[in-house]
Amino acid sequence: MSTAKAYAAISATEPLVATTIERRSVGAHDVLIDIKFAGICHSDIHTVRGEWGPQQYPLAPGHEIAGIVTEVGAEVTRHKVGDRVGVGCMVNSCRECVNCKKGEEQYCLAGNVGTYGAVDRDGTITQGGYSTHVVVTEDFVVNIPDGIELDVAAPLLCAGITTYSPLRHWGAGPGKKVAVVGLGGLGHMAVKLAHAMGAEVTVLSQSLKKQEDGLRLGADDYYATSNPETFEKLAGTFDLIINTVSASIDISSYLQLLALDGALVNVGAPAEPLPVNAFALIGGRRSFAGSMIGGIRETQEMLNFCAEHNLGAEVEVIPAEQINEAYERVMASDVRYRFVIDTATLN
Repeated sequence: MSTAKAYAAISATEPLVATTIERRSVGAHDVLIDIKFAGICHSDIHTVRGEWGPQQYPLAPGHEIAGIVTEVGAEVTRHKVGDRVGVGCMVNSCRECVNCKKGEEQYCLAGNVGTYGAVDRDGTITQGGYSTHVVVTEDFVVNIPDGIELDVAAPLLCAGITTYSPLRHWGAGPGKKVAVVGLGGLGHMAVKLAHAMGAEVTVLSQSLKKQEDGLRLGADDYYATSNPETFEKLAGTFDLIINTVSASIDISSYLQLLALDGALVNVGAPAEPLPVNAFALIGGRRSFAGSMIGGIRETQEMLNFCAEHNLGAEVEVIPAEQINEAYERVMASDVRYRFVIDTATLN
């Protein structure tokens, strides 16, 4: 075992504090990563505050990890010392179920092992990326192409793949009209990716205050959902709607914006149920679906796509001592569009 400097929650109600956490020794198939940057995801806040269920503390969150390989196990073949790599929302799975064998480890029937707050293979609780280094089995580490800087790459490991996966699965591309609900950490990546795929992109946001940003990021149109005329004007328009909002919204109203055979895909994770009027679905052969992250193969595909199209997250890099302030700003939607921790400030 070794220790790593970290920022961790010690309870659901107290601020995160500087501390040390334990990391397992590097096994035959493990990779030791010197973490350079770690993104702050809204789900980090929900988790450490116990809003998605009770946790074991202390808990260091963080599943948007970018860094450099500093040691590899004796049987590692996928990575080498000096590689620029990333770790996303999971660090293991059963590898044996039908979903894992399809390369969809995120939907492991036995449950994938989350990067933090999950039971690891040695029975310990996993600790995340708000730390100086991490040990991960090689199969759950992806390569970050040279064309992407590590700070803007970190959020791609969650925000990037969470939006890329449904865009690919539901066929975003030339001739398709895609709407993105919400222009935040997830939404801004959905806009960039859908635009790069060749789709016609519209942002649906509560107000027009981020309109200039939305158009700069690649949106063709931008509408305020607080204006009732928006839903009248856009009825029956979109082939695909990606809902990135982690709050309860009137899903049935958004379903009415879909064209025949269109799909509304939820990637946000509100704590409250989302009721749906069945007539909003059957009235246009519409679909209401959900999507999580992507598998390891698709995550690597996403990173390669981002490098090819010169895409990265819009980030505000902060020192570790500003994590608690950043949490409050995330809750107030006061970030454009992802906080990233410079983990060198943990030393």
